[in-house]
Amino acid sequence: MKFLRSVREEMKLVTWPSRKQLRHDSLVVIETAILFAVMFFVMDTAIQLLINLVIR
Repeated sequence: MKFLRSVREEMKLVTWPSRKQLRHDSLVVIETAILFAVMFFVMDTAIQLLINLVIR
């Protein structure tokens, strides 16, 4: 019970982000994930083409 009371008291001290800040941060995460996915796709394709040129 002491632990649960401590958790409740700590949760009162938490500063939650605003809806605007949460939306902004989520978009940054999504954009970064897409950027890395595209970057890895391009790198993988380039390496695959180079390997195919060396093998042939």
